Amino acid sequence: MIDYEKIKPLFFRLDPEYAHHLVTGMLQIGESVPQLLNPWVKSHFIDDERLHQRLFGREFLNPVGLAAGFDKDAKLIRAMTALGFGFTEVGTVTPRPQPGNPRPRLWRHIDEEALQNAMGFNNEGSYAMQIRLKKRYPYVTPIGVNIGKNKTTPEREALKDYEHGVKAFRDLCDYLVINISSPNTPGLRDLQNEAFIDTLFSMAKSITDKPILLKIAPDMSKEQAVALCARAVEAGADGIIATNTSIDYSLVKYPQKVGGISGRVIREKSFEIFDAIASELYGKTTLVSVGGIDSGFEAYRRIRAGANLVQVYTALIYKGPELVKNINETLLKLLEKDGFKTVNEAIGADRK
Repeated sequence: MIDYEKIKPLFFRLDPEYAHHLVTGMLQIGESVPQLLNPWVKSHFIDDERLHQRLFGREFLNPVGLAAGFDKDAKLIRAMTALGFGFTEVGTVTPRPQPGNPRPRLWRHIDEEALQNAMGFNNEGSYAMQIRLKKRYPYVTPIGVNIGKNKTTPEREALKDYEHGVKAFRDLCDYLVINISSPNTPGLRDLQNEAFIDTLFSMAKSITDKPILLKIAPDMSKEQAVALCARAVEAGADGIIATNTSIDYSLVKYPQKVGGISGRVIREKSFEIFDAIASELYGKTTLVSVGGIDSGFEAYRRIRAGANLVQVYTALIYKGPELVKNINETLLKLLEKDGFKTVNEAIGADRK
């Protein structure tokens, strides 16, 4: 298979966004020709009953998923299975197509194994994604759709954009995610308040019984995060995803002045927020941990803290296509070491 460490320096000489398009373009070829992906599925997808979970009415064959932001337009669902992901979250998708923020808008912090992005929800819009998902859904692994609002939509009309997203994808995915935590759409994080959460989930739950999760930012206090997530669950949220990217620019040596930081450097910040939320909501809702997860050991730490599922994105850039396989293989070894017969037994072990 590919020796990623040998070719990574070549990719890192390229502009980050161009490199992303180059890689996703190659993956799209495999998307169109399944015979190219089949050997990868066989070698990279870990399907072991010890890792199986049933959530949202679907079987998750392993707990490692692709975080939103990599496959913005649902063009790579088959390819993500070939990379070993147990589920895929597409988006963030907005009602209308939008180009996103001006370039450059994606930067690497190589020494810190981090990315900084100010993409601004660049995507082809809900109609284009609907067309693709109608050809894919239902799929062998669960699909989540992460929905956001358009940049030009005033804050007072934001609810309409989320209503559009819920209606557009309620029959084309296994779960929906409300994204009000990206730092790259002006005013979006202002919607992280209890009044809007109440209104948002009341609207969404009146439209669909599809599971709906809330994704939060890592840059609030633990007390604020716990209160907001608890309120969301009371209002009808079926799960919490913690966390999005961070605007704590002290995490990297040479930060840009815009965008959100992801990768290894937000590991502890993300874990601390997740751990605080899990201390309140473990056993009461589905918890998904994302942020700085780049190994089976870190994934296992999140699972023992209460995560049903984990997600990765930035680590895929730095660790390469063996990442998910390695995480799942390590999880199996750690489960065996600690005497757990299944991942379900390990979930929340540190809370019991």
